[in-house]
Amino acid sequence: AVTDAIIRYIDSATDEDKPFFLFSSFIEPHFQNSRDDYPAPTGYEEKYLDNWMPPDLKALGGTAARHLPGYYGMVKRLDEAFGRILDALKSLGIEDNTIVVFTTDHGCHFKTRNGEYKRSCHESSVRIPLAFAGPGFKSGGRLQEMISLVDIPPTLLDACGIDVPPDMQGRSIVPLMKGRVADWPAEVLAEIFETHLSRAVRTHRWKYSVRRTVKGTNPDDGWTFNEDCLYDLKADPYELNNVIKLNSHRPVAEVMKERLLRRMKEAGEPEPEIIHASETVGGQKRLAEHELHE
Repeated sequence: AVTDAIIRYIDSATDEDKPFFLFSSFIEPHFQNSRDDYPAPTGYEEKYLDNWMPPDLKALGGTAARHLPGYYGMVKRLDEAFGRILDALKSLGIEDNTIVVFTTDHGCHFKTRNGEYKRSCHESSVRIPLAFAGPGFKSGGRLQEMISLVDIPPTLLDACGIDVPPDMQGRSIVPLMKGRVADWPAEVLAEIFETHLSRAVRTHRWKYSVRRTVKGTNPDDGWTFNEDCLYDLKADPYELNNVIKLNSHRPVAEVMKERLLRRMKEAGEPEPEIIHASETVGGQKRLAEHELHE
């Protein structure tokens, strides 16, 4: 039904022969019912029984074994819906002058990291698909830099030839695609809200996360965080070994903490107090200086 409405809107917009902007959000694949289930369309879940499971979900259990087939079935149906929209652009003859962005707001960890399905700093929650197509985005390929959702608005403005307001957060990736950016940020900030409040910063190698000591989102109620996670994504890409309490990784945690504080300040948040995790293992070799800044 949502796809039908999108196609009708695009069709009517082309009749007016003027630019249009359309934002549409599909709820699937999503946990959004009282059944604690991912009900795919009839026949879609059956296609993915005993399918591939990411190693972190396999190792940590949760509800993945029960819910992944339905989740995959929802993804398949969404893929078909997205294909219909692209077909409509082609049929109307506007695919060559229409920019299309496909992304999402979060992933799913299937109750492996807490008692729900999202709201964690882990890759299964915060690493999401982001793809651009259309004029200016036809060369294909994949950017290796750290990109965030906050970069989408300035990217779209830039791609349409509209000046990006100087006070807008985020940066356009258009110059990045052309190899014209030498100072692209080496990390991204992730913010977790609602059931608990956390902040995380991720580089290509490291992930560092802190969690607020009290509930709520008002900084006036106290803006103190406990160190929660530190992952070496090069050695541990599925985040199964939290090294935040190791003396050997204290220098890394300090570097990542400073990055987190800087990014929180840039986002307009007050500087928090961060309580160090207890040091439980000592005497291990310190990492080389160059490794701390990867």
